[in-house]
Amino acid sequence: MGTIIYIIGVVLAVLAVLDILKKPISTIGKVISVVLVLITSWVGLVVYYLYAKNHLTEWFK
Repeated sequence: MGTIIYIIGVVLAVLAVLDILKKPISTIGKVISVVLVLITSWVGLVVYYLYAKNHLTEWFK
């Protein structure tokens, strides 16, 4: 069961990083976003998918 949860987390993290890299924001904004999502693990993924995904372009114009 733990392995399945780990794999889901890795897949969601990869999808989040790919989504961030596609956004039309500055390179430093992409680096900051990716690092925060990866360092904060599940909390970062939840915050990204529920809130930050739609606001990154506003924050890093």
